[in-house]
Amino acid sequence: MLRYFVIYKPFGILSQFSGDHGLKELGDFPPDVYPVGRLDKDSEGLLLITNDKSMNHHLLQPEFCHSRTYFAQVEGIPSLEVLKNLESGVDINLGGKLYKTQKAYASFLDQTPHLPDRNPPIRYRKHIPDSWIKLTLREGKNRQVRKMTAAVGFPTLRLVRWSVEDLTIEGYAVGEIREYERDNIYALLNLDKRKFSTSPKGGRKRF
Repeated sequence: MLRYFVIYKPFGILSQFSGDHGLKELGDFPPDVYPVGRLDKDSEGLLLITNDKSMNHHLLQPEFCHSRTYFAQVEGIPSLEVLKNLESGVDINLGGKLYKTQKAYASFLDQTPHLPDRNPPIRYRKHIPDSWIKLTLREGKNRQVRKMTAAVGFPTLRLVRWSVEDLTIEGYAVGEIREYERDNIYALLNLDKRKFSTSPKGGRKRF
């Protein structure tokens, strides 16, 4: 039986079931499910857990280009030029080699996004301003958002994955788990099983 869970992964929890401080601390999951991708221990937000190998393949393989949207609280206040640099691609270090990130969408958030409080909270610094940006990527390299904001001079202080395609964590509490039916989550993720046998370059919307 295929099962689909979406959780708001808290800060400090590993995206794995083995060892301490992992997903098993959030609830009792079936023994055959696993996370689709991962979030770093110090990042929060949407994490999909399933035993659907086909979904896992089509969300993680680069050729399918599914969008992932993040809210990042950064040190400082980036300019429009900085946001354009993030959109056009910046050089980050991946395994000791330089990699230029693919085209993205970046925008400045005028207000703090409506998110649950983080535990522990970000350390407040009176003389150093911070701000929130929204980044939408179609790739998922290791610690990519943090490396991108650092590359343009605005280190990430708090990072929340808000959505994958049209699936969001709006209304979730930290650590909350929701189970979805297959048809519902496939629709939210814009996964059409009829396209799975076609070339990934055909009909896929890209930036």
